[in-house]
Amino acid sequence: MSDTSTSSVSPREIAQFDKLAAQWWDPRGPMRPLHEMNPLRTKWVNDRLAPLRAARGSDRLSLLDIGCGAGLASEAFAKFGHNVLGLDAAPDAIKAAQRHLSEHPLTESAGTLEYRNGSAEELVSEGKKFDAVTALEVIEHVTDPQAFLQLLASLTKPGGMIAVSTMNRTLRSLAVAKIGAEYIARLLPIGTHDWKKFIKPEELSQMGRSAGLRMIDTAGMNYIPMQWRITRDTSINYIAIFARD
Repeated sequence: MSDTSTSSVSPREIAQFDKLAAQWWDPRGPMRPLHEMNPLRTKWVNDRLAPLRAARGSDRLSLLDIGCGAGLASEAFAKFGHNVLGLDAAPDAIKAAQRHLSEHPLTESAGTLEYRNGSAEELVSEGKKFDAVTALEVIEHVTDPQAFLQLLASLTKPGGMIAVSTMNRTLRSLAVAKIGAEYIARLLPIGTHDWKKFIKPEELSQMGRSAGLRMIDTAGMNYIPMQWRITRDTSINYIAIFARD
């Protein structure tokens, strides 16, 4: 949930997620919504990487998980068989990710998994590129979403894919994802989200086009008791995948 770009994320955002590092892997703790949503979102992304796996002639893609936090999605993608680098600017979150991996090693059938504390700009300056890049629940925390998408594009190999999940800026998301989740149900710490920074799907699509990306699929992610499900309703949480031609 915390971003990796030191130029686009405020120190306050990084510090906020660092405070949660010790509780990140507690399925009943403050990251409970991510734990419940994680199998849905990672499977959705992995399913849409199938054409890329076919094009590359391999089931094992190089995958960068930006804003990986303590590694919920990173571990899932590695278990799908990909070679994953989890990147985050929050040092305590990365330490929590590394600790969890050391205590729960991946099986031999999994891909590789490494973590790094740093920024996306550092990877760009090193010339790093990946078959796939994911930024799940990250873009609503950055100060410049357009520049962030351009960073993602710069880190993606030609023909690669980028997955982004975020929240729609609607009255419903204000009521449910901000006021309801933070102030009423207390599912998230107060101040986790700034509703004004939520992004409408059409805005995200336009930002993608400006970064040289083509949005090829979107879906809503909705909590329908007692589980998260993929739906056509993008009014609150949604996920999108882009192609870098």
